Amino acid sequence: MLLVSQVVIADDHRAFDRLVQKYQSPIRRFLINLTMGDTMLSDDLAQETFIKAYLNIRSFQGISAFSTWLYRIAYNTFYDSVRVKRGYDDLNIAELDKKYSTETEYSAEKNDIFAALKLLRKDEQAAILLCYMEDKTHREISKIMNIPLGTVKTNILKGKEKMGKFLRQEGYGN
Repeated sequence: MLLVSQVVIADDHRAFDRLVQKYQSPIRRFLINLTMGDTMLSDDLAQETFIKAYLNIRSFQGISAFSTWLYRIAYNTFYDSVRVKRGYDDLNIAELDKKYSTETEYSAEKNDIFAALKLLRKDEQAAILLCYMEDKTHREISKIMNIPLGTVKTNILKGKEKMGKFLRQEGYGN
């Protein structure tokens, strides 16, 4: 909170640089997972997230953790990019996922996880990623996604069930 105060009160650019250094990897990882491994898009979205955070840092009220506020910006930035793409190309989400997928080689397990994630609704994907990849609590996810706590729990439960079913069909587990 001290760094945020330094940015807001003194317009301290070095303090904001330290915030970027602290949160850049987790935000980028979250966006990489949301974009199913598209590193170029993730980098662009991460950069846009930090620009928005800097421009709007005075609106941060400290009601939740700074990281929760920052993940909310990243989440909204990702969904804004999906809406823009859909508006231009009139694509559905599955087509966007194909368009955003990269040629990067991943392990078979990671490819299977991405395939399982693609079966989920976008809100289920985000809740699963925030919970299991970003180690956020259900309350934090509720704030990040701006949805009721019960909906977060339902999204995680349904997402786990869908992913588990797919992964079992692919030969994982019993």
